[in-house]
Amino acid sequence: MRRALVTGFAALVALLTIAPLLWMLSVSFMAPGEAAQFPPPLLPENPGLENYRQLFGTYGVGRFLANSLFVSTLATLLALLFTVPAGYAFAKLRFRGRDAVFRLLVAALVVPGQIGMLPLFLELKAMGLVNSYAGALVPWLAGIFGIFLVRQYCLSIPDEMLEAARIDGASEGEILRHIVLPLLTPVVVTLALFVFLSSWNDFMWPLIVLADQQLYTLPVALAALSREHVQDNELMMAGAVVTTLPVLILFLALQRFYLSGLLTGSVKG
Repeated sequence: MRRALVTGFAALVALLTIAPLLWMLSVSFMAPGEAAQFPPPLLPENPGLENYRQLFGTYGVGRFLANSLFVSTLATLLALLFTVPAGYAFAKLRFRGRDAVFRLLVAALVVPGQIGMLPLFLELKAMGLVNSYAGALVPWLAGIFGIFLVRQYCLSIPDEMLEAARIDGASEGEILRHIVLPLLTPVVVTLALFVFLSSWNDFMWPLIVLADQQLYTLPVALAALSREHVQDNELMMAGAVVTTLPVLILFLALQRFYLSGLLTGSVKG
């Protein structure tokens, strides 16, 4: 009986969680003004793709979708390039001030990111990187959470394995590429998915650093579009579907690695 109650409660929570997403999808196929009826309909009377045709044909959402894909993919690759070696170094290499620097980084996790936006913007402005994708990518280069996650996972790698490779003459770069990286597959996938989802959904920083409308990412472009079409619920729901669906599919495809990397990284060390 207890198991049945727990299962039923979990199913109810899942239904309440997914219901808004299903209604969002349903409204995106409705005719203009149909969702404004009272009570609002659950299903479209005559489903159609007119809202999606308008988004991609009239408002050029395809360009903004490509912008988001480009920024998120590049942010993910750069984050892995900088974060994975840094996490490995904090876990397995000995250098002066290692523990003090790592404690400082962990302490910085409690500082809200919004506090650093103004000084970062001023620095990028002095460097001439405002209104460019380079400026939009800077916050993702070496996230502290990613360094912490990789470091915790690397602590599980036996030191004897690394010492044996060093005795055989392998450099630290070769050890990282041929020994450590294959063992880090779950946490690398987790970190890649985390950065991709975060950069894809990021609204505040692209809004601040990108002034050219042609460079807008999808969340910023849809926010600008909503100001002109505040009453077009069906059109806005179609835009929300376009924003949500790619990352939702990606997360569902990689959720096994994502959860495994988070749980394993949380208990190591």
